[in-house]
Amino acid sequence: GVVGATSPTGTPQLAVVGIAVSPELEIVFDTLNTSRKYRNLVRRPQCSFVFWSGERTLQYEGEAEELELPRLAKFQQIYFEAWPDGPARMNWPGLVYFAVKPIWIRYTDYDQVPVFLREWRFGDRH
Repeated sequence: GVVGATSPTGTPQLAVVGIAVSPELEIVFDTLNTSRKYRNLVRRPQCSFVFWSGERTLQYEGEAEELELPRLAKFQQIYFEAWPDGPARMNWPGLVYFAVKPIWIRYTDYDQVPVFLREWRFGDRH
């Protein structure tokens, strides 16, 4: 998928990430603390994602949290189930993990007639 975050100057910036999803629909991914997305998310945790397969799309808005123990262990387990090569990166200098809590999700399937669209809102952000 693609994650979008806001730069210090307000410019949207996008990055491709490998993700896993918790049962609570939280997105977890790893990145380096030298990346633009890391700096952007630490400064302003609001972010968005887009995923697609053929004519099906999922838009996701949420709030990112840099993970630390003890919560980190739970999300690493979820991430490693989706990405078995994840543990091999754990000794990379500056590797960090984020969990993103959903605020708004929209699923659209353009292969159906009429188009199928469904939205979910979480919490009091919308």
